[in-house]
Amino acid sequence: MSSEQPAVEAADGTKKEKKVRPGPPPPSASVTSAAAVIRGAMAAVIGQKLGGTCTAIQPILSEPGTAKVTMSIKNCEREEEIRASTPEGHAVILKEIEMAANDVLDANLAILQHNFTDVKQALDLFGDAITDEAATGKSAKKGKGNDDTSVDVICIPGVVAMSNPTHGLVCATTGGLGKITFSFGGNAKNSSVIEVGKKAMVNIKFTVTNADVEAQEPTDQFDALSEASKSIHGLNENNVTNEAAKISIAKAKEAAKIEEEKKNTSTSEGGGGGGGGAAEGEEEKDTEKDMVVDPWTVTGKIDYDKLIVQFGSVRIDDVLMKRIEALTVGTGRTKAVHRFLRRNIFFSHRDLIKICDLAEKRQAAVADGSPMPPPFYLYTGRGPSNSMHFGHLVPFMMTQWLQEAFDVPLVVQMTDDEKFLWKGEYSDKTGDNLMHFKNLTVENVKDIIACGFDKDKTFIFSDLDYMGHMYPNICRIWKAITYSQAKGCFGFEGGSNIGQSAFPAIQAAPSFPSTFSVPLDNDLLPCLIPCAIDQDPYFRITRDIAHKLVPSTHPLKGKPALIHAKFFPPLQGAEGKMSSSDDNSAIFLTDTPEAIEEKIRTHAFSGGQETKALQEKLGADLEKDVAYQWLTFFMEDDEELKAIGDSYSSGKGAYWSTGLVKAKLIEILKELVNAHQVKRNSITDEEVKEW
Repeated sequence: MSSEQPAVEAADGTKKEKKVRPGPPPPSASVTSAAAVIRGAMAAVIGQKLGGTCTAIQPILSEPGTAKVTMSIKNCEREEEIRASTPEGHAVILKEIEMAANDVLDANLAILQHNFTDVKQALDLFGDAITDEAATGKSAKKGKGNDDTSVDVICIPGVVAMSNPTHGLVCATTGGLGKITFSFGGNAKNSSVIEVGKKAMVNIKFTVTNADVEAQEPTDQFDALSEASKSIHGLNENNVTNEAAKISIAKAKEAAKIEEEKKNTSTSEGGGGGGGGAAEGEEEKDTEKDMVVDPWTVTGKIDYDKLIVQFGSVRIDDVLMKRIEALTVGTGRTKAVHRFLRRNIFFSHRDLIKICDLAEKRQAAVADGSPMPPPFYLYTGRGPSNSMHFGHLVPFMMTQWLQEAFDVPLVVQMTDDEKFLWKGEYSDKTGDNLMHFKNLTVENVKDIIACGFDKDKTFIFSDLDYMGHMYPNICRIWKAITYSQAKGCFGFEGGSNIGQSAFPAIQAAPSFPSTFSVPLDNDLLPCLIPCAIDQDPYFRITRDIAHKLVPSTHPLKGKPALIHAKFFPPLQGAEGKMSSSDDNSAIFLTDTPEAIEEKIRTHAFSGGQETKALQEKLGADLEKDVAYQWLTFFMEDDEELKAIGDSYSSGKGAYWSTGLVKAKLIEILKELVNAHQVKRNSITDEEVKEW
């Protein structure tokens, strides 16, 4: 904001022009983001509603990463307790707020920001949560913020929503802040205290560890905010405090256990079922608990819309699809957009729009006769196992198409070290089995090569062999990420070995082109990573610190772009993802035609009805039917797939029954596995070394 000084009358009676005094600069991304986190933590701990209870953020310019925030205790759930408490008791409450805030950081949640040009639209979504008169300067209820027509909103799903009158930017995720520390031991001006007099305020002075965390560039996050607003209404409609609030805030495992214990206790004490609405609410909670998605665990019925909000990614929409088609099919390098994109199997992204911008720039330059380097490089990887299955093949099939369609280089990381750290064994007689995983790498690479990559543009490496080249960047990543961030993001516990705790930096290092000085030799080349969405946490935390590992002129400031895939369902049911540990949940690339047929007919979960009469009447549930879901992954012809779906879901026509749909899938899988095995069997150990 700026302020005008009164006009001054000159000696001749004329008025001099008013001088405009510039206002203070907006707070840094770290301070703005941390203030939002602390607001949510304060509201949760003292049981205060969001909106109408806070003053503006007060950055302390002389202390980078430091600021003050306040919240009224009037009408909060714990007001009586707070007013009656001693300074020592107030200190305990402040520590509770500090712990809750750092729980949010550990959870590494997405931070969303959007400038609403229509204030009413923002109020319709978030209601009173964004009506801090002291923060906006004027009443948002009356449609007035810093200007009369727009309001900038920051939201952390399940934690907080707030108006942002300074329009200060935020970082991408809460984990990027590192740690929030409160100042104690002074008065309200230079410390964190609770005042119980006329002001009745919680005053917090805080410092952020990562004061220079990079701001995310403003993008249209309206859709994500619309979905997230539901969680904010939930907070304001239910006065939640302490541990119960932390479930909504940080989704901490410990808090989830506490909630489960409360539920069990309530049941054992004879709590009967409520009305229909209450029962539906309980059922919905159970469904949400069942969905677990992290780099090591995928269980339950997956709600991909919720994952987009939870992870803060962006849906691949029709506009982006048309750009991809123009850049690939339009250039003649490929005949069609890959079916994984056409069918929304790869459904979400980070910075794919910027990748398309760079590809279009290169395309225009080449058309003008000006040669340019590739617009980006691809990075994917594999933790070697005894045998690869179709679930493992999905990202490689997509990566192969991307390499061909965009004509770009590719690096493939074989994480034999990771497999040893998590699956390794030791005995006094034989020692450890580290080399077992290195040998598996050679066999798995044969499967990867068989996918059809361009040998001249592909570099496949084992971590055990290439570590020396990566080590400088690994050290930089270790330095940039705190253990608190890593623990919160990946769930490391006291039983985790130190190699597991250190491994995320090893998986992050290939995101930076300087890791590959020989095959890439271009420190400005952006990276695109095709992966299943459960791997996103690795690269969210990488994106938070990426600017520290690249030149300032890097087009994405070092941040790897990602394109996310849905999970390939196991045979037993279309929930979770396929597992190598259960032979009957997967079709392996080494399976015989007989084994493929037996597994599909015996183990593929059916969405069809129990009898012919019911099937003809009701048809099949395509969402639950594994055979049909697998056809969406592997049948190329869109029209044929639609015809099968229409027939099977109606119980009429050529594919009215489960047996007929399974037979079609068996036919396709046999062809794919046979073609893959023929290619793989021609690849020798010596050829693997050439890649």
